[in-house]
Amino acid sequence: MSPEAAFAPFANVRNRRIASWLSDYRPAQGISDELMDEGGRPRPHWLLLLEALAEFGEAEIDQRFARAGRRIDEMGITYRLHGEARERPAPLSRLPLLLKQAEWARIESGISQRAELLDLLLHDIYGENRLVSEGVLPALAVAGSPEYVRPMNGVKPAGDRWLRFYAADIARGADGEWRVFRDRAQAPSGPGYALENRLIMARTFPSLFRDMNVRRLASFFRDFRAGLAAAAPRADPRICLLTPGVFSETYAEQVSLARYLGLLLVEGEDLIAEDGKLFVRTIAGLKRVDVLWRRVDADWCDPLEANAASRLGAPGLFDAFRRGAIAMANPPGAGLVESRALMSLLPSLARHVLGEDLRIANVETLWCGREDAAARAMAELDQRLIKGAFGPGALGRIDARGLYAPELGACERTRLIAAMTERGMDFTAQEQMALSTTPAWVDGALQPRPFTLRVFAAATRDGWVVMPGGYCRVYDSQDPHGAYPQAGAPSADVWVLSDTQIDSATLLPPSDDAHIVRVPGVLPSRAADNLYWMGRYLERTEAVLRLVRALCNRLAEARHDDRQPIDRLLRQLVAWGCVRDDSRHMAPARLAFLAVSDRGAYGSALSAAREARRTASIARERLSQDMWQLLGGLEARLQCAPASDCGAPGLHALSEPEIVDCAESALQTIAALSGLMDENFNRVAGWSFLDLGKRIERAINTCRLARQFAEGRPTMESLDVLIELIDSQITYRSRYLSGAAQAPALDMAVLDPFNPRSVAFQVVRIDDHLAALPALLNDGVMERPRRMSTPLRAELASKEAKSIDAAAILEIEQRLLCLGEAISERYFSHRDSALAITKRAQLA
Repeated sequence: MSPEAAFAPFANVRNRRIASWLSDYRPAQGISDELMDEGGRPRPHWLLLLEALAEFGEAEIDQRFARAGRRIDEMGITYRLHGEARERPAPLSRLPLLLKQAEWARIESGISQRAELLDLLLHDIYGENRLVSEGVLPALAVAGSPEYVRPMNGVKPAGDRWLRFYAADIARGADGEWRVFRDRAQAPSGPGYALENRLIMARTFPSLFRDMNVRRLASFFRDFRAGLAAAAPRADPRICLLTPGVFSETYAEQVSLARYLGLLLVEGEDLIAEDGKLFVRTIAGLKRVDVLWRRVDADWCDPLEANAASRLGAPGLFDAFRRGAIAMANPPGAGLVESRALMSLLPSLARHVLGEDLRIANVETLWCGREDAAARAMAELDQRLIKGAFGPGALGRIDARGLYAPELGACERTRLIAAMTERGMDFTAQEQMALSTTPAWVDGALQPRPFTLRVFAAATRDGWVVMPGGYCRVYDSQDPHGAYPQAGAPSADVWVLSDTQIDSATLLPPSDDAHIVRVPGVLPSRAADNLYWMGRYLERTEAVLRLVRALCNRLAEARHDDRQPIDRLLRQLVAWGCVRDDSRHMAPARLAFLAVSDRGAYGSALSAAREARRTASIARERLSQDMWQLLGGLEARLQCAPASDCGAPGLHALSEPEIVDCAESALQTIAALSGLMDENFNRVAGWSFLDLGKRIERAINTCRLARQFAEGRPTMESLDVLIELIDSQITYRSRYLSGAAQAPALDMAVLDPFNPRSVAFQVVRIDDHLAALPALLNDGVMERPRRMSTPLRAELASKEAKSIDAAAILEIEQRLLCLGEAISERYFSHRDSALAITKRAQLA
């Protein structure tokens, strides 16, 4: 076809750039497409979007899309593939999926009906079980599922809801009709990613977002949170989000949701069941949990009644739910409705239970546990996808994609038929569904790409509400065998276009009568632990960088008659584990380089920064976006070498000036982090532990530096290094006209209460923090950490500089180490004895 002929159908489009885009757009024959209608004409609502894009110009479009990509990195929107330790940036499709209000209303109605049906089925299955006894629901479809949780039989859930959060994966078929191909009730993921996508797209195209009347998401999350609170067994409930932890594939999403909804993010080790109730371990003792949004699979929730090997849940969790002490979204056992065996029965169950047909049909599914369906599946074996009825376990190799008989070898085909004949209940046969396509921006042009859509529904007092949007996955190519998840596929924001002007929505209270709260809530012991160690690792990173900078500056000097400061700097780097044992023979410049960037040395600046980011990630919901971004930037600045082993022979190392530049750049980032901590972090318990870690580490490090550079017979140059390392050169010179001397240098490093780098200054701050932290018992008696910090504070305030020698400094250092251990035992221990409560009234 000539260019003129391809362009001809769009000659009436006013903007020739849009016409050019459309002329290159080639939807597949026989496949429904979102941009083009059946006659090959652009749909009006898509044309509005393209007209707005065309006004920007190609350069600005590229800039805005690039800005969106950077925003993903800045916001830390990541995911993990199963079995991987590293996080990957969650890719975002450059164009949204557009849905008109009328079409969305049909989806909304169908999803609400489906959620209500599944909730009623769970009520019956774990309740009176009439459907099975009447023969409407085969017992095998229930008892054969590993998600059928027998301990939940006879349980009436708090709030009388088995489903509180439901998701359905839907796709549009070749005929243009939406179909459900998977139900999600175990622990549906995706709402946080949908929210993050919306935030990015709203900032990328703010005027377009408003002009097209895109429905907001905030009202859905507000209603969901209100529904959780209404289900709680007591007023003013404490709502927690139970996460598998930092290595969960969707941990970043869980952090985002906890932060956005104001929920307490907890792991299994944070929880303890006692007397049929559930509590969270906090620095102030045990605090009652009223509602749990579960993102841990049921089998891992309670090692007493489910998987005994689990470390993700809490012993006694099932019992607390059975007693009605907690409401849960969703309760253990709700994952039963995800089975494809049950999906095959939903059309008939809808007619029996609701008296009406499903408003959104399933992808046609035959469950081979029924003779008629099994016979049809065998007859149509080459036209259908064979999938596990209750998960991927059938034959040990059926994944989400399924098995396609024509692609199997003769032996595999024979084995499949034999397995289906022997245990048909383990298999389903689904129709192959060609996915509808939506436009994606690829290399400056529009290209059709297949997509699926996950839609979310939440239970409220007034029924089900559906998120006006969802989590859309856009795939690179059309799989010939239908819809299934593809790892790493980009997601797209979903714009539901209203026919009327959209009012703004917010999570803020609707009136001015809201109860005033100045403290954000309890601080779990695990969060306090990680904030404390984040502060320690950041301070450790800074100390190493100061050592490296001091070393490189002295290596660059022409005069080398005094080797003492260089030798002592190298000795300190080795003592702190900044270089590996097999690297000690290397030249000083090489050791300085390794002390910064060697990821194989546990004490290097890079290793400490990575540990700071790791501990921060576990308490990430309590950190601002700016702080998280700076932590990532710090790690990036310290990676001065390639990703390979920094100690490898022959690997290029930086010169002394380059190492100093790297260290100073990282120190500037740490200074920015310190500024954020001091100026932007609310003065609550979380900040106290962050600053406590920083002060403990700085005090210990200063003791060690003072012993290293002032012991024996230090030269003036060695004392100069000590003064430089505690960042006190200007102050020292303003106080003492002569050169560096031992007693003044030690006084400034250890005893000076006005020097923010001295040991005494740190101890005062530590004692003040401990005095402000909550006590387990209101008996007026100091707890052990305070009994250690207060005498040390007094002794440092009363000491004279002439009494400070290496032995005295070592004693102070050892007392600080013991104080650190006492803080850990009191606030971070997960032993029940450490959080003992003498009065039940204190279990708030």
